[in-house]
Parts: sequence; structure tokens; C-alpha cells
Amino acid sequence: MDKMKRLRSDWRYPTTLLCIYGFLSTVKPLEPFLIPFLTGQDKNLTTEQVNNQIFPVWTYSYLSVLVPVFLLTDWLRYKPVVVLQGVALFITTALLRWTESVPAMQAMQFCYGVVTASEVAYFSYIYSVVDLERYRKATSYSRSVQLLGYTAGSVLGQLLVSFDLMSYDDILVFTLVLTAVALVASCLLPMPQSSMFFHRRRFGQRASKEGGKRRRDGSNDEARDSKRSDTSRGDGGDEEVQGVEESEESEEKESCSRVVVQLWRDFRRCYSSRQLLYWSVWWAMATCGYNQTVNYVQVLWEHVQPSQNFSIYNGGVEATSNLLSKPPKCQQKTEVKRSAATAYGIGFTDVRWEQWGELCLGGFSGLGAASLFLMTFTENIWVCYSTYAIFKCLYMLLITIAMYQIAADLSMERYALVFGANNFGALLLQTIITSVVVDSRGLGLAIVPQFIIYASYFAAISVVFSVRGLFSIYRAQKIKKEQLSVDGKQSEICEEHKF
Repeated sequence: MDKMKRLRSDWRYPTTLLCIYGFLSTVKPLEPFLIPFLTGQDKNLTTEQVNNQIFPVWTYSYLSVLVPVFLLTDWLRYKPVVVLQGVALFITTALLRWTESVPAMQAMQFCYGVVTASEVAYFSYIYSVVDLERYRKATSYSRSVQLLGYTAGSVLGQLLVSFDLMSYDDILVFTLVLTAVALVASCLLPMPQSSMFFHRRRFGQRASKEGGKRRRDGSNDEARDSKRSDTSRGDGGDEEVQGVEESEESEEKESCSRVVVQLWRDFRRCYSSRQLLYWSVWWAMATCGYNQTVNYVQVLWEHVQPSQNFSIYNGGVEATSNLLSKPPKCQQKTEVKRSAATAYGIGFTDVRWEQWGELCLGGFSGLGAASLFLMTFTENIWVCYSTYAIFKCLYMLLITIAMYQIAADLSMERYALVFGANNFGALLLQTIITSVVVDSRGLGLAIVPQFIIYASYFAAISVVFSVRGLFSIYRAQKIKKEQLSVDGKQSEICEEHKF
């Protein structure tokens, strides 16, 4: 029994369970082949129904639940929302396997919106159960296994489809089994005693205890002091815990309003910085266009090569692009420089981003727009695949730079707030574009006009930030010349006084 308690209290236990959950929940062999599955003999849906009626529901669902899930994640201390994500993912896969109508597929997309919104719990959970000494290593593990899961799912799907080893229905049953095991792993996760916003007091107690442990490692004298301190806590620990439990309910009622007010103050304070505001505006706008492109690219691939073999390499392309440019979804500041292979060297570059950053955003956004235009108008599927991978790499390179710049001067809590606010802004823009351009109740455009709009959207981003970047450089050079002129005059005056 004592051995089991020691095992559960060790940082490896929650990290291992979270990694098992993260890997199994992201192995989705059918995902690269979703369009041929929905429009083929299995579901008999038309491309227009999938494009204009089913897929838009995910965006609306994601937007509607994002803020409530964000707050509930912290208030419930992460684990319940991780379990909710596993349940929603299981329901999503089951609906995809055993239902066929358009309303049922819309319900499936709604559930998947809940899955996507709940990802914040996965990336935040480890923050509350692992001490600061192990935090970076644990977050690295949990992030890496997700990347491995996405890649393994794409490769496995490619092999199963290419060699006709399983039907689409059998692949979904296999995915259901993996999801069920992931759900069990999520239920076994230890319940955190602290969180980032609503349960800070408990976190402070835990942090002070960890600080005592670190001091014990430092010197023998401090070890004796820490031991006496631990002993005194052990003697009066029951009374202290009882006091916390008795006041827990009233503290949580008060903390709800207090936390919301504090979040609003932090929000205003963060975005009062012009530099952070500019990076965040690009983040929201570019993420909106990126999500639209990734969500609907399979429909474009079907248009470019509408034969029965058009999807034969979808899994390979997704696996390659995942390895090169998997999105850095986590909120941890320690991971923003290691989220994609294309961004590996960012932490080692000596660039004055405050001066050249906006021009860089504009220039690379222009390259992304060019990739989208080429992807839209080409009739060669290989060119379409290649430009898609280039587009993802460019976006991941820039978003990692943006994360690095924003996170540099923010605390963990404020970075989490900015991360959530920027993604909410991106999702709000995405909802507007989806309702106007994609939804059958709006314009309901076909896939080629849609991608022309997405490419033009990135071209507009490129123009705005390039102009802004050139203006910033011009102003910086002008200020520099004026400063040199002032310094020169002052030196002349000093020389005259000498004589």
C-alpha cells in the first residue's frame, strides 16, 4: 500500500498516464481520408453537403464552448475536463462509425468541437501536478507523444488504405478501441490540488513545500530547519487541512468574481503593450486562415484529382507535414521554441524582432499566400501536396516566433490568458468567414472560390504587416539619425567649452 502511494506521488505516474492518453487519443488513422469516407459508398454524402453543411458546425461548436471550457478547466482542476474530452472523442468516433445522415454528422462535428476546446485541459494538467524542477521535462514528454500520435495515425492510415488491410469502418472500430483505452487512462489520472487561477492558494502551499525540499538539498543546516518545519506541519497538519476544507466553499464563491476581475485587469495590462498587440493581431488573423485551410484542404485535393485514387497519399502528406510543422498548441512558455522542426533555430537567432518582426510577418505571410494561390490553381496533385506542406511550415515558423516574442516578458498565468484570448479572436474571425463564405445559409461557395478567398486573405495580411514593418524600420532609422545628430552637437559643445 505504501509502495502504491509512493508510486502515485511520484511525478512519473501522472506524466506516464497523461502521455498514454495523449498518444492514444491522437492516433486517428481515418482523419487523412475523412472526405473519401464521407463522400464514398460508406456514407453517400455529397461534397457540397460535407463542405457547406457539416464542416461549418465544428467552428460554431468550438466557438460556443471555448470560453466556458477554458474557465471550467481551471475551476474543476483539469482532470474532469480531460475525461470530458475522452468521452466526447469516443462519442465523435461512434457517431462517425454508426450514423449516416447529415444531422447526425453535424452532431458528430459538434462533439468534435468540444474535443478541440477541451485540449486546454490536457496541456494545463501537468502544470498542477509536477514540481517546477520536473516541469519542463514533463511538458516535453506530453507534447512529444501527441506529435508522435498524430504522425503514427497518419502513417498507419496510409498503410491500411494503400494495402487495403482494413475497410474504413474497421479503421473506425480500431480507433474506438484506442479511444476507450485512452479514456480509461484519463480516469486514472490523479486529481490536482491546485490550478492556475481559481486555486492559487493551494498551489502556493505546495510551492512552499517544494521550496523547502529544494533547500534541504542545498545544505545540512537548512535540511535540519526544513525537517523541523516539516515535523511541525505534520503535527498540526490535520488542523490546517481541516481549516482549508471548512473555508473551501466560501473561498471558491468569492474567487469566481475575483478571478474574473483579475483576468480582465491582466488582459488590459497585457494588451496595453503595442508590440504585444501587433504580434497578437497577426496571431489571431493568421491562425484563422490556417485553420480554414487545414479544415477544407481535403476537399480541394478531391477537386484537383477527383478519381478514386486521389486520396492515396493523403496520409503520407499529413504525416510529413506533422513532423515538420505540428502546431504548438500548448500554453507552456518552455515549449514555444520547440514546437516545430522548422522553428528549431529560432531560439538561437540574434534578430531585433521589435524592429524587423512585422516586416518578417508580412514577408512570410506573402509566401504563404503565394503557396495557397498555387495550391488553388494547380491541376497537379503533387504540386498541391507540396505547397500545402510549405504553407504549414511557413505558418508554424511564424507562429512560433510570435509565441516566443509574446511569452518573453509574461508570467505563466498571463501567457495562458494571452494564448486563450488570441485563439478566441482567431476563432471569432473564423466563425465570421465560415458563416459568410462556407455555410450553405451564407454564400455557400465551392471549394476553389473558397481557397481564392483564403489566399487573398493572407495576401492582405502580408500587405498590412509589410507596410507597417517598413514604417517601423523607417521610424527607427529616423530616430537613430536624430539621436546621432544630437550626440554630435553635444560633443561639439563640449569641445568648445574645453577651449
